[in-house]
Amino acid sequence: MMIAGIDEAGKGPVIGPMCIGGVKIEESRAHILKVLGVADSKKLTPKKREQLAAQIKKHADGFFILEVTPSQIDELRKIMTMNEIMVVCFSKVLEQLKPDLVFADAADIKAERFAENLRRQYAKTSPDHAKKIEIISMHQADAIYPTVSAASIIAKVHRDELIEELKKEWDVDFGSGYPSDPKTKEFLLKWGKEHSGEFPNIVRHSWQTVENIREELKKDESK
Repeated sequence: MMIAGIDEAGKGPVIGPMCIGGVKIEESRAHILKVLGVADSKKLTPKKREQLAAQIKKHADGFFILEVTPSQIDELRKIMTMNEIMVVCFSKVLEQLKPDLVFADAADIKAERFAENLRRQYAKTSPDHAKKIEIISMHQADAIYPTVSAASIIAKVHRDELIEELKKEWDVDFGSGYPSDPKTKEFLLKWGKEHSGEFPNIVRHSWQTVENIREELKKDESK
C-alpha cells in the first residue's frame, strides 16, 4: 500500500511563495523515514532540514512540491478563503502522487472538515480514485506522521531556497518574509515610502500587513 503525507510551508508570510510538499512511500518501507530522523520541520535546524530533504527524495517512491506565487494567492483570495486555497493546493499534490492513504496537516479549525473538503475537491479531477483513497487529516500532523514530517521538510527547504533566490534577485535582505519579522517590516516600509504605497510582485498584496503599512505611511504623510 502506498501512503503519503502532505504539508505546507509559507502559508502566513507576506513576502514570497507558498510551497505544498507531498511525499509518497510504500507502507512497508515507511520506517525508513523514522530511521532518517524526520521530525517536525520547525524543530530542525536549516542545515539538518537540507540534509534530510536530500535523503527523503532519495528514499521516497515519489514526491512533489507545488509552488504558489504571491500574485496567485492574491487572485485566489478574491474568490475564496485561505482554507479553501489550501484544499485546492493539497488536492493538486494528491493528483500527482495518487496514494492509497494520505495523511494531511489540517489547514482548518476542524480537521475532519478539511479531510472532507479535500476529498470533494480531489473528486473533481480524480473521481474514481477519490472513492478509494483514505484521507486522514489532523492538526500538528507533521509532529505525528513521518510522511507528513517529510513533506513539511521538503516544502520548507524548497521555500527557503526560493526566498534566498529572491533576496539575490532583488539585492535586499527582507528577512523571513513573515509579518512579525522586523527585517520584513522594515523592507515593506522602506519600499512603500519610495513607491507611493505600491509593492512588488514578491509581496502578497491581499495581506492585512500591507494595508497596515499603507495606513502607517498615510499617517506619516499627514504629520
